[in-house]
Amino acid sequence: MGVRGGPGPEPRRGTGTGFGSVVEAGPGSVAGGSVLTVVVAGAANLGVALAKAVVGVIGGSSAMLAEAVHSAADTVTELMLLTALKRGAKPADEDHPLGYGPARYIWALLASVATFVGGGVFALYDGVHALTHERSPGDPLYSYIVLAIAFVLEGLSLRTGLKQATGRARRFRMPFLHYLRRTPDTAVKAVVLEDSAALIGLVLAALGLLGSQLTGSGAWDGAASILIGVLLVVVAWVLGRSNTELLIGRALPRPMRDAVRGELMAVQHIDDVLELITLVQGPEEILIAAKVDFRDISTSDQIEWACEDAEARLRALLPAIRRVYLDPTPRRRGG
Repeated sequence: MGVRGGPGPEPRRGTGTGFGSVVEAGPGSVAGGSVLTVVVAGAANLGVALAKAVVGVIGGSSAMLAEAVHSAADTVTELMLLTALKRGAKPADEDHPLGYGPARYIWALLASVATFVGGGVFALYDGVHALTHERSPGDPLYSYIVLAIAFVLEGLSLRTGLKQATGRARRFRMPFLHYLRRTPDTAVKAVVLEDSAALIGLVLAALGLLGSQLTGSGAWDGAASILIGVLLVVVAWVLGRSNTELLIGRALPRPMRDAVRGELMAVQHIDDVLELITLVQGPEEILIAAKVDFRDISTSDQIEWACEDAEARLRALLPAIRRVYLDPTPRRRGG
């Protein structure tokens, strides 16, 4: 029968573990910053999408229309990420005893699909259409103005996301790219990647307009739209893969698993950890389950207190550990 230590006294918060590559600091540390980052990005994308659409239709630029759909897809993405944050933060209940943490990855996966279909596929189609039905480029003046304004807004949005992500990477003393690759906070990851792609897309659109203006051929504009589409497809694939991995169930990295095992082995009355299961359920939520061989001379009271000690040690090591389940299991003897 499984034994779980009660909450007991609040353990000391772990600091300086160097294990922040997959989990955040603790309950409540992520949601507020992530929501602000997503709201800023969504507001910027909505305004930019409308402006790009207007000048794209007036000027007949495929790259501008691709960028308009790109920004519109990003706006839908931000709405889905906000839904993900809200749904994932719901507390556990009787019907969902392990909480709603994985719900954020479902919505984040849908957001990556929106980026792929709404942004990437349209940009590729419109770019190919522009190359096969070459249009004469119109006056790009207003397009340049909108692109410049969009670059500033997207840059401010990216700055917000980078500030949050780099702050966490610094706190966990790890390279920024490593943090961004391993963090389960897919909202911040999506904002950073999408805003970075947006800035690159704006540069491509400007180059396409400039090429068409200098040569008088709309082929440059169509080529820029295709490149924007490829960029969006790559971003959508990266985000989709990350969310799929977390939905399937990702364990803690090996160094963290070894640290968890070490803390369990340091508990008095525990002889061996026969099986250890770790599961990342969300940025602030980790589940630990283990089959543990207790000393044969241990009393039931000592085993209960050993479980309490084990949970306190693990939550001090990683405050994001929310559930600890220990199953007293005798070691199989040879012969």
